[in-house]
Amino acid sequence: MIHGPSLGIGAVISAIVLVIVFIGFEEISNEPELVIEPSPQIQPEGPLKITIDTFLKNGSPILGDSDAPITLVEFGDYQCHFCNVFFHSTEKEILKNYVETGKVRMIFKDFNIIGPDSINASHGAHCANDQGLFWEYHDILYSNWTGENNGWAASENLLRFAQDVGLDVDEWSECMINGEHSQIIVASNDDARSLDLTGTPAFFVIGPDGEITRLFGAQPYSTFENIFENELKK
Repeated sequence: MIHGPSLGIGAVISAIVLVIVFIGFEEISNEPELVIEPSPQIQPEGPLKITIDTFLKNGSPILGDSDAPITLVEFGDYQCHFCNVFFHSTEKEILKNYVETGKVRMIFKDFNIIGPDSINASHGAHCANDQGLFWEYHDILYSNWTGENNGWAASENLLRFAQDVGLDVDEWSECMINGEHSQIIVASNDDARSLDLTGTPAFFVIGPDGEITRLFGAQPYSTFENIFENELKK
């Protein structure tokens, strides 16, 4: 139940420069879509170090009570089929029973393994975050999912989603065109690889004592419930 295609994209994401140019804006026409250009690759000195920042940094704003005893971190790709399954079949129950009750806080991190539209969608969410609407944009992306690399996350649709969630479209568009959040997307993908992830969705549950449980794939609600309840008893 783990999405694993197009892993080459995930393997090289840290060594790319994202240049995002959008079409469909009222004032802009006949512009190219996203372009991925190679940048010089620096050989790291030794293995990547995993710290708590690997889970908490380079992602979304916290959803829920920032002091919640449990943290749920999801690494996802907005075009991923099973990420979409998790959103529709499991996430809403987690929000209702654990996030809204102050027991769990959520963080979403990018792991772009499917295609350029995945990167653009991630950037759209981060640009929405500049206006305090990350999770609204995150939700509208998954609510409009229709498949992988079939155009639903193309630039003109991302612009429409920005309008639908009430963003200042001019500000959001400038953020997208300038690629202002490319580095956080690259860093999040680096974090995913440092954790040896090869597919999406992948989850990490960080308990009150700092113990971390790893889950792969669109697990049912009962799986998360069991882990949360066990952690809350500690």
